[in-house]
Amino acid sequence: MSADPDAPSAPSAPRPVTPMGILVGKLGDLVDLLDGPDRDDAAVRRGIRDAYDLAAGLDPYLGRCTTPESSALRSLAAATAAHDWSRHAGSGGAAPLEQEMLSGHVEGQLLKMLVHATRARRVLEVGMFTGYSALAMAEALPDDGRVVACEVDAHAAEFAERCFRATDRGHRIDVHVGPAAATLAELATVGEVFDLVFIDADKGGYLGYVTAVLDDGLLAPHGLICVDNTLMQGQPWTCDEPAANGVAIAAFNEAVATDPRVEQVVIPLRDGLTLIRRVDRP
Repeated sequence: MSADPDAPSAPSAPRPVTPMGILVGKLGDLVDLLDGPDRDDAAVRRGIRDAYDLAAGLDPYLGRCTTPESSALRSLAAATAAHDWSRHAGSGGAAPLEQEMLSGHVEGQLLKMLVHATRARRVLEVGMFTGYSALAMAEALPDDGRVVACEVDAHAAEFAERCFRATDRGHRIDVHVGPAAATLAELATVGEVFDLVFIDADKGGYLGYVTAVLDDGLLAPHGLICVDNTLMQGQPWTCDEPAANGVAIAAFNEAVATDPRVEQVVIPLRDGLTLIRRVDRP
């Protein structure tokens, strides 16, 4: 039986319009070329080059189009990169230190933007490392604003404080050295409340930190929680045998997604950043 010419046609699949969607399409075409009966090596090479150019150019383009970092942040990043972190295995139960723990230019600017957007005056950071994100947020605070930064590693904390002393905004940062859970309990006991909370510490502790912030009165009524590394190198959805951090992040993301107290959005910036706000009131 012939098709009815007047019948509406089935809608076609939407074409990819985002860089990631286009990249997936290019890689899918490459898979078809490699698996097909008439493999065209020249077409495969072109496809690989196109996919590489698209992926490799994204982060540099974001950096070029984002407001430049301050000279203080640039100096702190350079000092972190020049330091031999292999000599310091991590203290106080912390993971081994490496320069890649630094938040960096684009994420630092996003955090500054969030400080401005939320009009934050009190900021809590869980996991400071060498202080790039703490200083970025301190630069956006008003004169009476404060960043309370928790860091378990004494060497990293001393490094950060030395960098802060060389800046004109570092005096806005109060560093607490020790296990973050204990510091959060102390802050709650004295009635501290924060407008913005940034968590970038041990991944297995994430859920406990968010729970403490929500349950112990540390988050202001209209406060915002930002949690770093919530895509964890793609392990939550690609790895058959993810590392411990991948398992921890997958469990954290699931717990947040099913928590009726909050709503959240995952931003695919760097290794993933989740923004969380409370929608009920304790």
